[in-house]
This record gives sequence, structure tokens and C-alpha cells, in this order.
Amino acid sequence: MYNGDTYLAESIESILCQTYENFELIISDNASMDSTPDICRHYAQQDSRVRYVRQPYNIGSAANHNFVIEQARGALIKTASHDDLYAPDLLRRCVNALDEHPQVVLAHSWSAVIDSFGVVTRVVDYPVTTDAPRAPDRFRSMLLDGWGDDEGGIVRADVLRRTPLHRSYHFADRTFTAELALHGPFHMVPDWLYFRREHPGQSGKHRTVRSRCAVLDPRRANRVRHPVARLYAEYLWAYVSAVHRAPLSPGERRECYRHLARWMAGRAGPVVARSLSRSGLSLGEPEPAVSGPQPVTSFNAIVTGRQRGAP
Repeated sequence: MYNGDTYLAESIESILCQTYENFELIISDNASMDSTPDICRHYAQQDSRVRYVRQPYNIGSAANHNFVIEQARGALIKTASHDDLYAPDLLRRCVNALDEHPQVVLAHSWSAVIDSFGVVTRVVDYPVTTDAPRAPDRFRSMLLDGWGDDEGGIVRADVLRRTPLHRSYHFADRTFTAELALHGPFHMVPDWLYFRREHPGQSGKHRTVRSRCAVLDPRRANRVRHPVARLYAEYLWAYVSAVHRAPLSPGERRECYRHLARWMAGRAGPVVARSLSRSGLSLGEPEPAVSGPQPVTSFNAIVTGRQRGAP
């Protein structure tokens, strides 16, 4: 996190009040300049599970994510943002799923989007078949069927550390989760337990490729060393190298490359056009609402732990 004092205490509360309690909470403060350090120290003093580290300078959100992963001591790892909220049973139900299904490498839940006040504005569709037993089928779906909300899932640490972790090129979050899916299927808990907050000033709101990548790594702001074409090229090449690294049979690897070639053929034109024109980042269409039962309209209605009180 960086300068997260507006929503930080609320987010920490929702983590510490999980019904699954056997975890450590590592907070890496990316040299915040607001009251974030005071809030973090308060919780570190109140709860022995909290370990607070402050970076000496802004290393970028990608390196900050990787630092937390490197510091983690558990067999399972979940990264969390300072502004998102988590229903009390999220960890318990995801951990249970990983225990029950040893072939699963990542467990998460359905997602809903909340606003600055914690009110649910929409629920997020999950169109991808990341639970398919075959790696090429999972990979094809992640490339061609849309995109899921998987990055904050609970991942097996040994699998996570076989990847290059978080990078800082265009859409590095997508190649990160796609590589995990090449190692094994995902499991989605069929309930809305993860609440992704959207608010003004959010780092993900940056509208150009360069500004988004510069949040991940400040060095990406250098136009000479990191032209936009390079940020796109690294993104495309990351898929190729992910398939090369993955524990696949020769036949499965060839199948994944065929899916990748089909996807690249459809993306080449728009990517080149945006690179040459230096146009804004295309974030795609808004996620469609899912059909069926809707979640509660406010996060307050389900998080009883909010009664603990923030500093």
C-alpha cells in the first residue's frame, strides 16, 4: 500500500476479524506520506499476527507485492490491497477448498465492487473456466473468454514462487494469473466474499499504459528506456515465457502456443495502433452483472468485526 490512510483501518479490520485465525498479516508500507504508519503501528501493537515494514522509498507497487511474498512464512499466500474489504469467512472457505482439493493452486471467491462508502455498486461476472482439469483449456479460456478477478486469491506458496512474481509491464497482472493457471486449476467459492473498492484517486484509474506501469515501477516513467512499444512487447512475451516455464507435456505446450497465436493475431492490430498513437489505455468494457441471487447492498451488513472499532 501507499498513502492508504482513508480506507486502511477498515481493510485491516476485515482481515483481522476472519473466522480463520491462523495467519500472519505482513504490511509493507511503500514510503507513505500520510498517517498510514501510525495506523499500521497501532494494529501491530494490538495484534501479534501483524508485522509492519516501512520501505525507505517508493519502490513501486509490483516490487512491494513481491517483497511481501518473499517475507511470508506460510504455506499459503494471499496479497491484499489497503482499500479492499473481505467477508469474515473468506480465508476459512478458501483454505478449506485448498485442503479438500490438492490439485487446486488458487482459491478465491466471487467478487463485488463497492464504492467509497462500502456500498455494493455491482457484482463481477466470472466468465473463465479456470477450474478445467487441462492446462491448455484453462489457458485458452483466460486468453479468449474474458477475465476473472483472481489476483487476490489464496495461492500455494510453492507454486507462487515458481513464477517470476509481479512484474511492471502492461497488464502484468493478467500474465501473472495466467501463469498460475498453467500450474493447476483454480477454485471459486460460490459466494460474494471479496469486495473490491473503486474510488477517486485509485492507482488502477490511470488511463495510459505508461502511467499504469509507472505505478507498478517508477522507472517505467522514463520514455527513453521504456517506450510504450516495449511495455506491450514485454506483456506479449510474458505469455510465451510462461508457457515455456510451466510443467506441461510437449503436446500441451504446443496446444497452449496455438491458443496464444490465435489470441495474438486478434490483438496485434489494436496494440500496434495504440503504441504508435500513444493513446490511452483500453480497459475494456465494464464487467457485466451476474445473474441469480445478488449480494447484500452494503458491506456493513455482513462484517460483524467492524464492531472492533478503528483507531
